[in-house]
Amino acid sequence: MVIGLSIIGYSFTVSLQDFIAELDSLAADAQGAFDDAEDTTALEAARVEFLGAKAGRLKAAQKGMGSVDKPDKPTAGQKFNAVKKTIEAAFDTATARLNNSGGSQKHDAFDVTLPGKPVQLGRLHPITQTINRMKEIMGRLGFTAVEGPEIEDDWHNFEALNIPLSHPARDPLDNFYLATAGAQGNIGAGPDGKPLLLRSQTSTVQIRVMEQATANTVAGGAKPPVRIVSLGRVYRPDTADATHYPMFHQIEGLLVDHGVTMADLKSVLRMFCQSYYGDIEDLHVRFRPSFFPFTEPSVEVDINWRGGWMEIGGAGMVDPNVLRAVGYDPEEVTGFAFGMGVERIAMRQHHITDIRDLYTNDVRFLAQF
Repeated sequence: MVIGLSIIGYSFTVSLQDFIAELDSLAADAQGAFDDAEDTTALEAARVEFLGAKAGRLKAAQKGMGSVDKPDKPTAGQKFNAVKKTIEAAFDTATARLNNSGGSQKHDAFDVTLPGKPVQLGRLHPITQTINRMKEIMGRLGFTAVEGPEIEDDWHNFEALNIPLSHPARDPLDNFYLATAGAQGNIGAGPDGKPLLLRSQTSTVQIRVMEQATANTVAGGAKPPVRIVSLGRVYRPDTADATHYPMFHQIEGLLVDHGVTMADLKSVLRMFCQSYYGDIEDLHVRFRPSFFPFTEPSVEVDINWRGGWMEIGGAGMVDPNVLRAVGYDPEEVTGFAFGMGVERIAMRQHHITDIRDLYTNDVRFLAQF
């Protein structure tokens, strides 16, 4: 559109009707361009074309008002302002539309016939899987799963288990004691004033269970047999290597009844191993004489692994002193107890050669189980 052109002293004028027609055409073109803009890039190009401050078509139309006859200029100005507002409103509407649609009106069509993307599900950690399987097997053997605190006092972790003050198992270098000397006294001490510690064995749970059973007996409740297993974390400041870790899991078993013998203990442990490793034909279990303060006699339990033997735990008949400590009469009842490492049992099952692999949180490793 050319408006108000002058050449060599001659000037051309535009009628008001033609000027209004040009403005109507300009508004229609702008409205169409803004409506057709599919993204912010196209909308910006249309804005520059119609609303650009230097070379926009609306700016050119404003300059063309000078070619309109003087009597018609007020009417032309009113029309120009109205068209300007219409174009700016159309631009604002297009901007809001693209903002609400994420910058584009067009979206890829969804093909319902395509196969869906598989959802990657998590799974239980191999140690948790092992614990659950242990509970199920021991449940079928008549043992009830119980729990106990991981922070223990001196009585339950040592004294009630027939571990005297002079025993090396109490050494601060072999335990995680919590007590520290502070301005407010001995922080982290138990009711007896002795330091608390992270339990070094799940045998503490059997003391608590037998104490509760004794209380029930005094109150007229159920008497032994006590037949329980406890599974949980224990803590020892061991140097981490292929078969040791400062924090690991144990399964503690206890059976107290009339006439319990060492043969019962060996039978239960053999049945457990055979049930757990039922698909392994060359599984062998052996018992070696050993010593534990809370059992007498005591044995170490080994299973064959990688051409040799791996210790999975200790066991034995409950020492009479332990029975007396919880109020039982060793002349009336006997019992056996065992404790096995959950990690080592899992290692034998899955052919894991380094216990540290279970705690590296490597998804590539854990995804195998």
